[in-house]
This record gives sequence, C-alpha cells and structure tokens, in this order.
Amino acid sequence: MKEPMNQQQDHAARPIRRLFVANRGEIAVRVVRACRSVGVEVVAGASEADLESLAARLADAVEVIGPAPAGESYLHIERVIDAARRSGCDALHPGYGFLSERSAFARACEQAGITFVGPSPEAIEQMGDKITAVKLAQAGGVPRGPGSGALTDAAHAAALARDIGYPVLMKATAGGGGRGMRVVREESELAAAMESATNEARAAFGDGTLYLEKFIEHARHVEIQVMGDAFGNIVHLGERECSTQRRHQKLIEESPSPAVTAELRAEMGRCAVQLARNVGYVGAGTVEFVLDETEGRFYFLEMNTRIQVEHPVTELVTGFDLVAEQIRVAQGRALSF
Repeated sequence: MKEPMNQQQDHAARPIRRLFVANRGEIAVRVVRACRSVGVEVVAGASEADLESLAARLADAVEVIGPAPAGESYLHIERVIDAARRSGCDALHPGYGFLSERSAFARACEQAGITFVGPSPEAIEQMGDKITAVKLAQAGGVPRGPGSGALTDAAHAAALARDIGYPVLMKATAGGGGRGMRVVREESELAAAMESATNEARAAFGDGTLYLEKFIEHARHVEIQVMGDAFGNIVHLGERECSTQRRHQKLIEESPSPAVTAELRAEMGRCAVQLARNVGYVGAGTVEFVLDETEGRFYFLEMNTRIQVEHPVTELVTGFDLVAEQIRVAQGRALSF
C-alpha cells in the first residue's frame, strides 16, 4: 500500500509493540495473522477451554482470561483487562461480538493505558444505541424510513405501528445479529412479539429496549464498509450485498451488489462517510442500509462499530488488509490508501 503524504502522522504516532486479542475462533486467528504481517507481537486471551485453540497455538503467548463460560471470561471486562496487563500488552483488539461494541470496555482500556483497536467510547455510545444512531443519521441528512423512538409498552407500540403501517419490524436498540428482532404483520401479533423480543434482547445485551421500523417487503440489505483515521480521513470501500438471510442472520455476502448502480453506490457511500465523519469515527465500521428496489430508495438501518464477520469479502475486492489497517490507525497513523 502506498504511504500517504501526511506529515502529522509521525507526531501523533503511538507504536503498538504487543497486542492482546480479546476473542476466540476465526476472528482471533485473523487478528493474530494481521499482527504477524505488521510486525506486532500478539497474545491470545483464552478461556480455560480455549488454551489449545488455533489462535492460541499461533500467537506468541497465551494468557488465561477465566473459566469456559463467556460471562466469566470473554465478557468479563475486569478479567480481560487484567490479562492484557499481566501479559505486558500495550494494545487490545476486541474482534467482533463479545465486548467489541461496549463503550465501557473501550473506556476501561483507555483508563488502563491500553490502546483500544477500534473507535472511541463516545462513537460506540452514539452509534451503538440504534435510536440515537437513527437521530444522528437524520440530522446528517442520511435518509431513514418510517419508524419510532423507544417503545414503552404494548399499547404504545400498537399506536405507533398503526401510524407507521403494517408490517413493522420490531428491533432492539442495543441489538445485533438478529436478536431482539421480530416482524409483526398485524396488531394481534404485536404484544406477544414485543414480550419475546424484549426477553431475548435483555438476555443477549442486558437491555430490552425496543423500537419500530417499517418493514419493507422484498428489500435488499446493503452495507457500506468505512474506514477512518485520527486525521479526519474517512473513506468507503464499496458495498456488500447481504440480502440472503435466515432468521435475520446473513448467509451470503457478495460485492459488488447486483442491485447497486455506480450512482447509487456513490450516494450510499457519501451518506456512510458523512455519518462516520459526524461522530469523529476512527477505525473500521459498517453502515447498513435497506434498499427498496421498487422505489429505488435506500434507508439507514444501523452502524456496526467494529470489524465484521464479512470483512474478508471487501478485502478480496479491494486488496486491502482491513485488520492490519485497524492496527495502523490505532497507532495514530494515517490511512495507507
């Protein structure tokens, strides 16, 4: 990758010598390999059940976080931070899932003097709450479909759903991965769907708050990969089409999308970059849209403030190593492309 002509980068540099991977499985292996490519030592944080995992075998060292249950290891902020400190790490990569989108975790890393490879706690807070993210998107001129704010009870939800028009999509404000999400096609289904979604969201995210959006039939799900650095450089790297899903879980990702024209790509990319710029975004993120093909319009859904499972699709298309780029900008350096 060509080095950008940015004289500021040397003044803001905070080199990463040893990085802690606070995750397991595929993404942990991915981060280990990225560290190898940029010459950074890497420590795999592992539960007692994962000490012989591939990531643990590939890393320079392994540090035990806690017992096998995720709540006692990968989801336990204090234990993760203590393990990173014990192993002499000056940076931490959260991967995806687990603590990756917890602003409290990013803030705890800062307080411990550990560089968090990801956006600021403030950006995570702003974009992690879906209702706040929607308001920021609208304020920045990013289109949003008919929807609501936080739901208080079933009667409130029913009144809002009637205004929006069925079918509606019930979503968790702290949600992701399809959890806490229900399609409601008529009012008789609403109360049960709300109870089920609330319980699922509370169990998955510790927050059962829900909101509504108009459910667009036969829409496409298109997401834009963005990357930013601390100097205000923010770019988008095109789209990934992820409309083929089962139970709101993405099954197939492709790029470019067969439904996105050059003009539409430019406009969606502009909106994604503007939203990231509005929150001072640094690192890798994904802005998700729903595309209504019948009207040729797109609407903001949410922003994921982390690297995604699907990032290799964009890497194959662009030739850029996004995880290595995350490490680069976390060191206070400018984007390399």
